[in-house]
Amino acid sequence: MNPVDLVVLDMAGTTVEEHGLVYKALADTVIAAGGSADDVGRWMGADKYEAISSMLGRSEVDTEFADFHERLAKYYAEMPPTPIPGVPEALAQLRSRGVKVALTTGFDRPVVDGLLDVLGWREGVLDAVVCVDDVSAGRPAPYMIFKAMELTGVRDVRRVLAAGDTARDLRAGTNAGAGFVVGVLSGSQTAEELGASRHTHLLRSVAEIPALVESGGVA
Repeated sequence: MNPVDLVVLDMAGTTVEEHGLVYKALADTVIAAGGSADDVGRWMGADKYEAISSMLGRSEVDTEFADFHERLAKYYAEMPPTPIPGVPEALAQLRSRGVKVALTTGFDRPVVDGLLDVLGWREGVLDAVVCVDDVSAGRPAPYMIFKAMELTGVRDVRRVLAAGDTARDLRAGTNAGAGFVVGVLSGSQTAEELGASRHTHLLRSVAEIPALVESGGVA
């Protein structure tokens, strides 16, 4: 019997290779608005509106957020995102074993819809997709994980595996009380950086998650 009912995965850097373009767009937006993007790295996995607001030091950044969307769409058109190698197969393996799969992301719905279209993940690949604008607060708050549980009918958080490539992903998994909190090294943060946050496992990529689930959590 699977020890996991639901696998909750981040998008950029975890399941999707988007070449760091979201952080390039974020930095370019803040700089164009007269701010400093020196600390853009600490906003990995966060709500992008919150990131822009904090880096510019003001609460209302609707114009800048629209600019971020435009820049990101342009970058994605020039260099389309692709699935990280082994991820589509891993998602299919998990779902074939009765494990639900959900994506959660610090992107808002318009960005995510575009990504899903490019990836061909609209139908038959996922059980739920939760965006930061679906909940009251993004990571490290646990609400996107709880929303994914609600959407997939999973009630026991101990049977949830939450995985991502940033420390914020791990903190969200821990805050949710997930039975498995997994860091993956497919993004820009190192094993040392991820290891500083509470976790149960560190893996090279999402491609290794089906084997972890099949082993009962014994890495």
